[in-house]
Amino acid sequence: MSCLFCKIARAEIETDYLYENEHVLAFHDIHPQAPQHILIIPRRHIASLNDLGPDTSYLIGEMALAAKTLAGEMGFAESGYRILMNCNDDGGQTVYHIHLHLLGGRRMHWPPG
Repeated sequence: MSCLFCKIARAEIETDYLYENEHVLAFHDIHPQAPQHILIIPRRHIASLNDLGPDTSYLIGEMALAAKTLAGEMGFAESGYRILMNCNDDGGQTVYHIHLHLLGGRRMHWPPG
């Protein structure tokens, strides 16, 4: 499989993991949009949110808990942070393996874009 995030999950591409468990892992985004910009991905390949099913929906919770843990460990949980997911082209998805963006370390503005 040529999926970039699958290769990262299989350790075929060297990446410093900031968090990992049996379901998800996290690492720094290579194009950060905030002082802290972390990507959280499931180890299992799911192309987009539209492909999520009843048997894989628990992964969203695993990703959210990882975000909460990382925000606390990195010291920006109390001041606040943003988590977001993009779905398909119009939603801004560029890598077709679901992933959650954790952004922190600065004030977030609304609307986002």
